[in-house]
Amino acid sequence: MTRIGSRTTGRPTLAEVARLSGVSPITASRALRGVSTVAPELVEKVQVAASTLGYIANPAARALASAQSQSVVVLIPSLSNHLFIDTLEAIHEVMRPRGLEVLIGNYHYDQTEEENLIRNYLAYQPCGILLTGFDRTEAAQRMLSASAVPCVHMMEVSSAEGVISVGFSQRDAGRAAAQHLLARGRRRLGFIAAQLDPRVMQRAEGFRQALAEAGLQAPELELLAPEPSSIGLGGELFSQLITEHPDLDGIFFCNDDLAQGAIFQALRQGIAVPERVAMVGFNDLPTSAHLVPRLTSIRTPRAAVGRCAAQALLAVLDGKKGLQQAQDLGFELVVREST
Repeated sequence: MTRIGSRTTGRPTLAEVARLSGVSPITASRALRGVSTVAPELVEKVQVAASTLGYIANPAARALASAQSQSVVVLIPSLSNHLFIDTLEAIHEVMRPRGLEVLIGNYHYDQTEEENLIRNYLAYQPCGILLTGFDRTEAAQRMLSASAVPCVHMMEVSSAEGVISVGFSQRDAGRAAAQHLLARGRRRLGFIAAQLDPRVMQRAEGFRQALAEAGLQAPELELLAPEPSSIGLGGELFSQLITEHPDLDGIFFCNDDLAQGAIFQALRQGIAVPERVAMVGFNDLPTSAHLVPRLTSIRTPRAAVGRCAAQALLAVLDGKKGLQQAQDLGFELVVREST
């Protein structure tokens, strides 16, 4: 009777898959990882053999043998935000043809949780890490530096030497929102924000700067809530701000779901948008173009950020020289009926 499986675990091995499919172990490994250079007919043979044997790859053993896994870690602060879903999809599209496994860590906007994820994922010896922004604990920064694992930062850009980043200026985006409302003749401008992560606060800084330059800064018209951003919260915050400051005539929201909730609440309260108060959102989520009125918003290049960040990481792994350290992909102000 032919014995199948390793001596230690009894599970089918890669060598057995290779033997059954008639290819070398290296080719079998590449085929199972989806490396695009393997001929389709060989991929099919290897997949059939793996299925017949019930083979499951052991990434820990692969990492131990090579001192590095075939995994890329992506750390994001939220899986409920459409922004990061689009980014993750784009990352997968770039990494999949290279046979790289994408490990996703969601730290819920909690730096301590992100630090723990970094500690745990570094134990798997990933070949690269995609990080969101630059704000993390000192312990996390030390671990990343000591690991020497290539890192690419997403959603923000930095001019710091040796830092690879792909994103856009959050401050410029906030500034653009204020300038648009001012160009529409609005003078009592409010800012409504939730979650209050570093990128939200950068948008707030840009917004405030534009108002200060126009001599119209009004701190009393800012409403900042630490809770997660949502449509319901947007309605509540709008109602509170417009009640306390009935002369308000324009608002910038840190995220579209808050603005969407404000539009619904304005309809309930009989407040005309944009006649009484103009509204600008951020991220241009899919539903924003279908509200009544349609929402003016800052469109962010979320998919492009994921794609370019993944490509930048692959370029580092391939040892390419002369890489662009900071890629500013910009943003677009999409003007609709709410302003």
